[in-house]
Amino acid sequence: MASREEITVSEDEVRSRYSYLEKMTDLVAVWEVALSDGVHKIEFEHGTTSGKRVVYVDGKEEIRKEWMFKLVGKETFNVGASKTKATINIDAVSGFAYEYTLEINGKSLKKYMENRSKTTNTWILSLGGKDYRVVLEKDTMDVWCNGQKMETVGEFVEDGTETHFSVGDHGCYIKAVSSGKRKEGIIHTLIVDDREIPEAVE
Repeated sequence: MASREEITVSEDEVRSRYSYLEKMTDLVAVWEVALSDGVHKIEFEHGTTSGKRVVYVDGKEEIRKEWMFKLVGKETFNVGASKTKATINIDAVSGFAYEYTLEINGKSLKKYMENRSKTTNTWILSLGGKDYRVVLEKDTMDVWCNGQKMETVGEFVEDGTETHFSVGDHGCYIKAVSSGKRKEGIIHTLIVDDREIPEAVE
């Protein structure tokens, strides 16, 4: 049976959740952005009577402007460990209707994610009951795991290169081999404990 103390804590948690929900009454848009250090949630509140603008990244308030006479415009802020530039555009559609679009590094979210799928590989795996998200940035060969940039060692092998790193006590490497086809370029494969991990689609 739970002790009395534990019950009190959960009541406080419930209360703080309610106050968070109360604050979110002007919530107009939510985006999920997959970056190398993780998937980030961006929430935007826009009070169309007060002009209030609030931006939350992963539940943490990044921008708060209480009174804005101009209801359209943009808000720019950073997301993630690499401080990726994000901009929310607020445009009037008609009368009192507004459209909210998110740009990442100056590109629409859709364009950014399409481009990202060409420049990165992502793998999701479970080791010892814990989930890991491994991301390879192909242009720099940087490897990220659950938000941390990994220490890596590269080595040339007979048919390509291997980038070695560890996750916990598991030996991992990303093998880069030429596909032999110009359009496909280099194929990257993640090997963990001598097992090939299928690539994830985000």
